[in-house]
Amino acid sequence: MATIDLIVLGMLKKEALSAYDIQKLVEYRNISRWVKISTPSIYKKVLQLEAKGLVKSETVKEGKMAEKAVYSLTDAGEREFESLMLEISAKPIQIFLDFNAVIVNLASLPPDKQAACLTDIESNVKTLKSYLEENLHSKENAPEIPETGMAVLRQQLALAESIETWIASLKESFG
Repeated sequence: MATIDLIVLGMLKKEALSAYDIQKLVEYRNISRWVKISTPSIYKKVLQLEAKGLVKSETVKEGKMAEKAVYSLTDAGEREFESLMLEISAKPIQIFLDFNAVIVNLASLPPDKQAACLTDIESNVKTLKSYLEENLHSKENAPEIPETGMAVLRQQLALAESIETWIASLKESFG
């Protein structure tokens, strides 16, 4: 998947990292909240990128720790990173929201179950919004958080707020 390739190559463009370090950065930056990426897919992806010659590994040992492979970009990886940046940014934007499968099928439920589904979605949006607000607040003055990371958090909050407004109006129309 090109998106996972771009995430991994982008992290390695900044610094050499082990697959474990990449996975920890994905968790810390909450990337899996807006891009479908899992821990196993990161490890698998690093090996695939190495097989393609886009990254190279070096085995390192730090103190009493076990040896680990640390990955860095090759020249081909640098070119692939730039190519993916241009390719993905030029694609039409698609927003996939899993709960839309529920929305398109609401009419097939009795009114009480429709209301329950909408209330659950509304609650989950509020939880997401609260999480994003807390995350933004905790990271807004952290120098290690890049401005682009903060921009994505603000984007996600704006989307959550928009969905919150939309779900409230949908509940009124079904109420």
